[in-house]
Amino acid sequence: MSTAEPALPAITATEFAKLLAEATQIRENRFHPFVWIVGEPEIGEGVYIGGFSEVNAQGARVLIGDHCDIASFVSINCADSHKRCIGIAEDTERKDILIEDHVFIGSHSFIKGGTHIGHHSVIAAGTIVGETVIPPYSLVAGNPMKVKPGYYLKRADRSKTAQPRARHEPE
Repeated sequence: MSTAEPALPAITATEFAKLLAEATQIRENRFHPFVWIVGEPEIGEGVYIGGFSEVNAQGARVLIGDHCDIASFVSINCADSHKRCIGIAEDTERKDILIEDHVFIGSHSFIKGGTHIGHHSVIAAGTIVGETVIPPYSLVAGNPMKVKPGYYLKRADRSKTAQPRARHEPE
């Protein structure tokens, strides 16, 4: 007599994503079955969002520009409920988030409502980005965050003006 469990029927990745969406209230999306998208964020072309990340645009405008790379375990969240939770406000505070084109956001980072990240910027892994305006080509790292404005601008200028080097042929 066998005590083995009966085999479950094989399902496709698409079928799995549909079942997961039904079971967890995580909407199906073009990124990954474990990306939580709440509300209606505006997400550009060529954007990657890694698994276990969240984009919460419920009640505010969240815009993610073209060609951004958002690693796994990132939270982009327009809502802040701490004042409501401790009884000093009636409602959850919600503020817009603007992430311009070509922004990289490292794993385990948090982007708070009221943030504006300029194009070609890098948010290092684990960074907590508070309500602020970050200039283009910046490097942002840490908790508390430290902004190095224009950190990548010199590198971008050099890469545009760099001439290809001649290959050395064997003698």
